[in-house]
Amino acid sequence: MSFTSYTSPTSSSSSTPSRAGRREWTALGVLLLPCLLVSMDVSVLYFAVPFLTAELEPSSVQQLWILDVYGFVLAGLLITMGALGDRIGRRKLLLSGALLFGLASGCAAYAQSAGMLIAARALLGVGGATLMPSTLALIRNLFHDAKQRGKAVAIWSAAVTGGIAIGPVFSGVLLEHFWWGSVFLMNAPAMVLLLVCGPLLLPEFKNPAAGRFDLTGSLLSLLAMLPAVYGIKEIARDGVAVLPVLALVGGLLAAAAFVHRQRTARHPMLDLALFRNRGFSVSVLLNLLAMFAIVGCAVFFTQYLQSVRGMSPMEAALWNLLPTLAVGGMAPAATALAQRIDRACIIAMGFAVAAGGFVWLSWLEPGSALWFVLVGSSVYASGLVMVMSLGNEMAIGLAPPERAGSASAVLESGTELGGALGMALLGSIGSAVYRSGIGDALPTGLPPAASGAARETLAGALAVAAELPGRAGGSLLTAARTAFTDGLQTAVLVAAGVMACAAVLALTLLRGLGTGGVAGTADRGGAADEAGEVDDAWAAGDAGAGDAVGAVGGPRSDVVTGGAEPVGGAGAGARGTALG
Repeated sequence: MSFTSYTSPTSSSSSTPSRAGRREWTALGVLLLPCLLVSMDVSVLYFAVPFLTAELEPSSVQQLWILDVYGFVLAGLLITMGALGDRIGRRKLLLSGALLFGLASGCAAYAQSAGMLIAARALLGVGGATLMPSTLALIRNLFHDAKQRGKAVAIWSAAVTGGIAIGPVFSGVLLEHFWWGSVFLMNAPAMVLLLVCGPLLLPEFKNPAAGRFDLTGSLLSLLAMLPAVYGIKEIARDGVAVLPVLALVGGLLAAAAFVHRQRTARHPMLDLALFRNRGFSVSVLLNLLAMFAIVGCAVFFTQYLQSVRGMSPMEAALWNLLPTLAVGGMAPAATALAQRIDRACIIAMGFAVAAGGFVWLSWLEPGSALWFVLVGSSVYASGLVMVMSLGNEMAIGLAPPERAGSASAVLESGTELGGALGMALLGSIGSAVYRSGIGDALPTGLPPAASGAARETLAGALAVAAELPGRAGGSLLTAARTAFTDGLQTAVLVAAGVMACAAVLALTLLRGLGTGGVAGTADRGGAADEAGEVDDAWAAGDAGAGDAVGAVGGPRSDVVTGGAEPVGGAGAGARGTALG
């Protein structure tokens, strides 16, 4: 059984997909606006925190919610918004999200209280959840030719990754000349441009056979994602506690209920037949593993540059740009290789390269040269860009066009979970090694509060060391930086092991899925997408080894989403490659 998703009454299975022209490429430029800004909005706030804290005077809990609520809401609504776009129209959802994102940006910029800013950040999360799945799904509709689609998604990928990289730098520049709200207000002009150009350049597309929207399923997906991400991140930040554990358990129970609902509902929000396709389900898993390593390790390297090497946040952000620039050509290279070599081998090679980069960084010391950090970061980032560009390309290419929004949302949700797990597990490992190493170095006679702060985090140890006289402060400072670096070494070795296992999984589970263009869901001419004729083969079929994919995907490169906060803080929606 093949996984042909659309057939046109006027085109045969041998017809050549229509090629995009100037209009489609111009429309791609319009789609890059929300991608760039949504990804920037994850990281742009961190430099502004001291300024808005001085003006709004938030409590410690409110400050955490100012940082976190955007990512929590974004993660919780991705699946809902992807399914909603498939039903009401992806352009309509995109433009509605752009309007909401622009208005929420204005509310955030002129917030008069911490509560108002938290509410505005939550609305930004709602807007972001509408924008991200819609942009990738619309690219699926704009570019029918597999090779052109590969180039288009590679450009989209660069915009999202670049947004995370330049967010901290951009906010630093704005804050030198304007007030803290300017980091939000910069969103408004781009959203206005999208609202003007979108109706003129972007096609509308929706699934005519989607049925009624599954409101119960939407609520269950929110109750699954939001508590799970919250619980994982709180455990990563503060250790195991009753409330985060209960949130995590509640999220898992809601996830089980969501799956049951999707199996039994007459018009499910998410077609679980997507996961019967081996190529799709394995791609989501490998995407999650890649983000596990990227996010979990990026937090360590951000702190290493600032707290071990003593860089300012702006200086660290500028150095973060170099690995991002260095890996810019890896996605096109991976897609070109996938035309000639089984993509299972390319993906496995990407994981192996990433493992090599992490092993390299396991030799990092507090006094290592800066080039040593940058080379290792560039190597592991290059490997994971290869993995995610091909893996996400495969998953989106195998999803029927009428379900591209839902498939995009599943991929985005996978990155959120992978990133949160990376921060929790690798962060916990690094913290345990740090606490073990710093214990014997604490000076005798320290007050219990100071001793506890120094044991808990590197930042706490630096603050305590600054208050100690002479050699005592210097000794504690050296010991804390050494202990932190030991924790970093252990974390990257664990990441290397996970990458090695992922390489084996890729070779085992993806081998034989082929090279070249996606035949299983190839567009049979441009008319197919517009006709909206749904082939029930996908929904009814079982994706075994022989019929899982047909011949796998054309060169398309997708976003390396996931990432880390520039100051090692919170934010479940954080994406990017932070040091790669």
